Amino acid sequence: MKKHKYPIAALGTVLLMSFIVKPKPVKVYLIGDSTVADYTLDEGYLQKKYPITGWGQVFQQFLKKDSLKKLNRLIKSDSALVIDKAKGGRSTRTFFEEGRWKEVLSTLEKNDLVLIQFGHNDAAKDKPERYVDIPGYKDFLRMYVKETRAKGAVPVLITPVTRNYPWKDGKLGSAHGEYPQAVKDVAKELNTPIIDLTSLSASFFTTKGNEFVSKHYFMNLDSAKYEAYPKGQKDNTHFQPEGAKAVAQLVYNELKNINRKAN
Repeated sequence: MKKHKYPIAALGTVLLMSFIVKPKPVKVYLIGDSTVADYTLDEGYLQKKYPITGWGQVFQQFLKKDSLKKLNRLIKSDSALVIDKAKGGRSTRTFFEEGRWKEVLSTLEKNDLVLIQFGHNDAAKDKPERYVDIPGYKDFLRMYVKETRAKGAVPVLITPVTRNYPWKDGKLGSAHGEYPQAVKDVAKELNTPIIDLTSLSASFFTTKGNEFVSKHYFMNLDSAKYEAYPKGQKDNTHFQPEGAKAVAQLVYNELKNINRKAN
């Protein structure tokens, strides 16, 4: 039988390739409230809650291989896995007290990302079980940033996405009081990347107009259109799929800007 002879160099290349390890996906953790949450994780989502959609729920589609090339300094891999740990009704404090942050921290690894967006529930003075004042809000944000960095991961602070009010003279303002500025203060103090989603979303929604945004982006639903809302819905905080995707696009675009400035 004739023996096949392989050049030594070629054999070496084959052996080398067999030992090349493909980079692990970078995990992109999302922590925050209902505007970020993934509702598909809730039992009976399609029957009980659809079309409500958090922007984190659709964020994975923005982190495909080609898109990641524009985030090459932030995400040091050719793949990324979004892990959405955001939960409705949570503030910076309750997210921590319920052990949700501990769960993230236990699996957080070097070079992972943590996107941090709270504020909607921290500001709820009429709901003391979740309310956090500005000094406390800053303290919890500092903790999330510092503990993320202690793991060798990268924190990104995000101001709360705007609600669909107040509108004045065709322009959408902010309903979040001092909370967006508090995020900016912590970002400056700790030299942390920040996405000013409050301003970005308000400006973008203004270009679309109140009527369009109310109908297509927020959970203002006609009766009998969706199984989960037979009587319809009036909700100017939470998103339909189109609104969630628009916000996720804003977040991705800002990550590209952060990436350009990264070392």
